[in-house]
Amino acid sequence: MRPIWLLLLIPYLALAWVPFYNKSMPVLFGFPFFYWYQLIWVPLTSLLTYIVYLKLRRNNRNDG
Repeated sequence: MRPIWLLLLIPYLALAWVPFYNKSMPVLFGFPFFYWYQLIWVPLTSLLTYIVYLKLRRNNRNDG
């Protein structure tokens, strides 16, 4: 297993522990922390997935 795959664990770990973000403060643009914390992970997860994809594609080109 390549270490780059560990990047995909970050969103899982950040969202798996619900008591960490199950609170209402701080509020951002009227959204309680519980909602905006989860929403911020949508683009972050996409970005991390894209980074892993690019890294694996580059490695596959170099290998084959």
